[in-house]
Amino acid sequence: MTFEPGRTAIVVVDMQNGFCHPDGNLYAPPSEDAIEPCVELVDRARAVGASVVYTRDVHPPEQFEDAHYYDEFDRWGEHVREGSWDAALVDPLADREADLTVEKHTYDAFHETQLDGWLEAHGIDDLLLCGTLANVCVLHTAGSAGLRDYRPVLVEDAIGFIEDDHREYALDHADWLFGEVTDRDSVTFA
Repeated sequence: MTFEPGRTAIVVVDMQNGFCHPDGNLYAPPSEDAIEPCVELVDRARAVGASVVYTRDVHPPEQFEDAHYYDEFDRWGEHVREGSWDAALVDPLADREADLTVEKHTYDAFHETQLDGWLEAHGIDDLLLCGTLANVCVLHTAGSAGLRDYRPVLVEDAIGFIEDDHREYALDHADWLFGEVTDRDSVTFA
């Protein structure tokens, strides 16, 4: 798959201490395994002039106090609280510059954030998605991108997950319904 750097962004989803570090609240070893592949994609994007976007799942302490139904703390326990070590990007990615960092409060990085407007303003059409978790924030962000007429491409060997079948479901669902799936070796820029 060939991507035009000026019209492409690498979207690194939620590679935060809380999900990717062994001391994190919602640590999953495959998320830690995705760090180096994400770093490689970011470095390759930077080298050719493609954009880099990081998302960070961040929850203000009071976010779910008045929730009618949507309460991530009830579902997952308290995690990536605003200002916490858990909410910070993992060190190898924190050291790499981003064109945009999106703080999101739901699974979907487009929901009530500046992401759509920023991508549109910068002429971005193609999104290479990596990060974590495959069947949660990566899938919901990719689906939302597809509905907004971006080309979401999930980079399967740079995506963290909890269980193998969760990852396979997410990749199959995205490929079938609204996007594409590739691996790092198949990504080229021209």
